[in-house]
Amino acid sequence: MSPDFVGLQNATAHLQPPFAVIDRAALLTNADDMVRRANGTPIRLASKSVRCREIMRSVLKMDGYQGILAFTLPEAIWLADDFDDVLVAYPTVDTDALRQLASDAHLAAKVTIMVDSIAHLDFLTATVGTDGTPLRLCLDLDASLEYLDGRVHIGARRSPLHTPDQAAALTREIVSRKEFRLVGLMCYEAQIAGVGDDAPGPLLRRLAIRAMQHVSGSELRDRRAAVVDAVRAIAPLEFVNGGGTGTLETTSAETAVTELGAGSGLYGPALFDTYRHFKPLPAAFFVLSVVRRPTPEIATVLGGGWIASGAAGPDRLPTPAWPEGLGLIAAEGAGEVQTPLQGPGAADLAIGDRVWFRHTKAGELCEHADVLHFVEDGRIVESLPTYRGEGKIFA
Repeated sequence: MSPDFVGLQNATAHLQPPFAVIDRAALLTNADDMVRRANGTPIRLASKSVRCREIMRSVLKMDGYQGILAFTLPEAIWLADDFDDVLVAYPTVDTDALRQLASDAHLAAKVTIMVDSIAHLDFLTATVGTDGTPLRLCLDLDASLEYLDGRVHIGARRSPLHTPDQAAALTREIVSRKEFRLVGLMCYEAQIAGVGDDAPGPLLRRLAIRAMQHVSGSELRDRRAAVVDAVRAIAPLEFVNGGGTGTLETTSAETAVTELGAGSGLYGPALFDTYRHFKPLPAAFFVLSVVRRPTPEIATVLGGGWIASGAAGPDRLPTPAWPEGLGLIAAEGAGEVQTPLQGPGAADLAIGDRVWFRHTKAGELCEHADVLHFVEDGRIVESLPTYRGEGKIFA
């Protein structure tokens, strides 16, 4: 279903660009569809992909969602004012935040931090000592596909923990230290969940991606189960987290996984246009004004360089979504101060007209906007602050 851009435009006509808009009905539809795809496995909401506390509060009231998957420890401490179960998805070396966590038993009971090596344990001990509240820890298992003793690596460069033996050895070390308590294991398959299998380009490349994801998914299913068994033989686990928006169906089918991590599917960013097995509705947009007409075939908007993270390339650029028939110019892309647009739709644009864009990824959109304006039934029903709007930037 295509967005009702005319209705969205009419509802926001009084706002001055740049601004960000959420189609509330589309977001709720996406939230429901993620639960359907998870097939009964609860979803831990990835805050990095949302970056708006009010949205997180609303979604976590829905059946099928429980807990927060945070980005940084300072963010997790902030969110713990509202949420009782926050898992920090990445290791932290923020000594101030660690000391705050260890000095507050109530806070330490809500927040779990990530480790993948003895070096992490040593750093934590050196920072907070051994006499405070035990810190809740989660192991980060590497989900990448490896061959030839790691010389061939497909996937994100995350954890050094790859095998059951490696995970078991670190588990024994954690259990031996009174300042820690192992409660969880996480394993995110970025090469499957974060890579579309139907992106524009050569057919052979798409086929290669599909073959890689099939092989990687099969290998990871068996290895993840073996790692979980090895760890649980030493220490009990409260949860095993896996997957992402792109793998809700397949990861939830693994008996070793007790919860999923996802959030970007709520917004339905342009990244997910390249997946075959699910199509979230576009729910998040940003709006810019036409300020120049350098030629009759080109219309230029002010700003627009809202670039997504990842390997730099055209697929990280925002997508002109409406009016139809607009595209970026390869030689300029999307710029900090201006973004020229070409295509059949450019000729009809006048100075002062507005162009609606979609961000390639999800929560990064909120780093450019203080407020998300929610439109439903042809009107703005609420305007909610992003992290940035609440004066928070976590990096």
